Amino acid sequence: MTPPSALALVPFVSVANMMRLIHAIGPRSAVADMVGYIEEDFRRWKQFDKTPRVAAHSEEGVIELMPTANDELYGFKYVNGHPANMKRGYQTVTAFGVLSKVATGYPVLLTEMTLLTALRTAATSAMAAKYLAPEGATVMAMIGNGAQCEFQALAMAEICGIKTVRLYDIDPSATEKSATNLQGQGLDVISCATPEEAIAGAQIITTCTADKRNATVLTDNMVGAGVHINAIGGDCPGKTELHPDILHRSDIFVEFPDQTWIEGEIQVLDRDHPITELWRVISGEKSGRENANQITLFDSVGFAMEDFSALRYIRDQLDKHPYFDELDMLADPDEPRDLFGMLQRSSAA
Repeated sequence: MTPPSALALVPFVSVANMMRLIHAIGPRSAVADMVGYIEEDFRRWKQFDKTPRVAAHSEEGVIELMPTANDELYGFKYVNGHPANMKRGYQTVTAFGVLSKVATGYPVLLTEMTLLTALRTAATSAMAAKYLAPEGATVMAMIGNGAQCEFQALAMAEICGIKTVRLYDIDPSATEKSATNLQGQGLDVISCATPEEAIAGAQIITTCTADKRNATVLTDNMVGAGVHINAIGGDCPGKTELHPDILHRSDIFVEFPDQTWIEGEIQVLDRDHPITELWRVISGEKSGRENANQITLFDSVGFAMEDFSALRYIRDQLDKHPYFDELDMLADPDEPRDLFGMLQRSSAA
């Protein structure tokens, strides 16, 4: 059989190779680099084709496709969200992604994105906090200590200078897991028995719970003036984490409004409620935090452009850190019109 040509081979980053790659770069450095890539793409927001993710909802969870493209590259992510998976011994969220050339339609990267999504979500949170958190913030409360927890803590430490992380989860074993994993990371880690205890003294409050329902993780009386809320758990219709009164007291920043109105905390508000697109802040069109008493809320649901940025970042690292396999996944006959002939010749090889 004729060996595949270079055109037929696509770099594939497996879970094992993604871990090798991130260790080679360093998790904090990878997050910091990814922030730069996401900021770059947000500054050229108008150059992208944008659409809310395509979601297939069921009683058990959701399966989604998240596509976006500019003139050069097309990217998409396949991702699920199944809160009950943890009880079955499965991940709540798993993902893979593809980056392709617009000019030819040929993919240039296929990669796992479960780890990569955790990194890009943390990078996006830290990027938003860079513009919205109070100046000199050193303490973050992390409400929900699941798979995303440690990534969020390290990203906030690297980008925003957080020194202390106060952890709370309804499952104490999740808090114990996160506290153990964060030892030796240069953070003062405090395990808390209640959410009220966790947010005491915190300038940044991150909510990251998995329950697929309208929940009240933060009540109105828990949130004082001057904090930044990083709400990343609400990411589908009918799933929220904050009491609506908090939203009315906050200046709200979102990724892509067409998607956030469906999936984010703001799904409980009237559509005429004022919100600010984060890309406008990053590009200098709008203000982020304006005063010390302001409550800022990043209503983050995860948007395809962030995955596009993460895919670009991984593609660009492979020349320096060649942790990938080459997959023969594209038919490449000698004569482009002779696909059947290629099939016939393979049987005689």
